[in-house]
Amino acid sequence: MSDKDKLYQEIVSMMEELSEDTSLPRNIRKGISNAKDILTKKEQALDVRIASAIFALDEIANDPNIPVHGRTMVYMIMGKLETLSKELSS
Repeated sequence: MSDKDKLYQEIVSMMEELSEDTSLPRNIRKGISNAKDILTKKEQALDVRIASAIFALDEIANDPNIPVHGRTMVYMIMGKLETLSKELSS
């Protein structure tokens, strides 16, 4: 398994874990789950899926109802997605 594949799997599992975190409001969990679904749909190119997932996560991070720990995790996931995007283009 390549480094890109490992990073992709790590991101998906982080999103899965966060979408099941009951300390987050339901709409936040649903938004994270939707972003994960966008990322894992194989019909589109991976770079398009990454960009769409980052956009969806950015909206979640700006939600005033998200707790600090949730926002921190969303930003960490977004950072990993950016890293994956850069690795794809190199």
